[in-house]
Amino acid sequence: MGIDYSKRPATPAAGSGPVSLSKVTLTKSAPTVSLSKQGGGGRLHVNLNWNQQPGGGQQKGGFLKRVLGAAGGGIDLDLAALFELSDGRAGVVQALGDAFGSFTDPPFINLDADDRTGAAVGGENLYVNLAAISQIRRILVFAFIYEGVASFDQADAVVTLTPAQGAPIEVRLDEQAGGARMCAIALLTNTGNDFKVSREVRYVSGHRELDEAYGWGLNWTAGRK
Repeated sequence: MGIDYSKRPATPAAGSGPVSLSKVTLTKSAPTVSLSKQGGGGRLHVNLNWNQQPGGGQQKGGFLKRVLGAAGGGIDLDLAALFELSDGRAGVVQALGDAFGSFTDPPFINLDADDRTGAAVGGENLYVNLAAISQIRRILVFAFIYEGVASFDQADAVVTLTPAQGAPIEVRLDEQAGGARMCAIALLTNTGNDFKVSREVRYVSGHRELDEAYGWGLNWTAGRK
């Protein structure tokens, strides 16, 4: 059965377990953390946002709003994820092609909306159903610029992965982008007895190059939103 991307599920409720206020920052020297050891279950909230200091003052607001303010042009940046399930099915969750996914059914990942204006204060958000870990083999969280100038290395972008239990996990996109329009951010892998998050921060030019770099094996065609 194919995956129906035509309906966007309501944003899932957060888990009721205890929340740690401490933060784990993944770096080159410490690139991996275990979600299973933090409690697992519930949902994983993936947020893409940024901070910028034009003229020496910090500007607050949604991710795209601040990029627009910094670049002075129309930039449309999207948060997305490649997925591979334990039964071999694979695909992508992204606004491009209206592939918003599902939290309760395969692929157990959903994108809540596509902010094309930059007006949203909370940036872009993706949710992973951690209760379905046994049915997920791996997930690659990435971001790409649909329109505008590639400016990952100027935006001071930050991705925060917040599980229902345990500390938020932060990945800063602080590598030089070299003009690339896409960034592989974090790889979530099911090892059988653990579910790990690994920092990637790897810049590529597009979907096909991303697929080749991580061996997903999908067939890509041009799409619009």
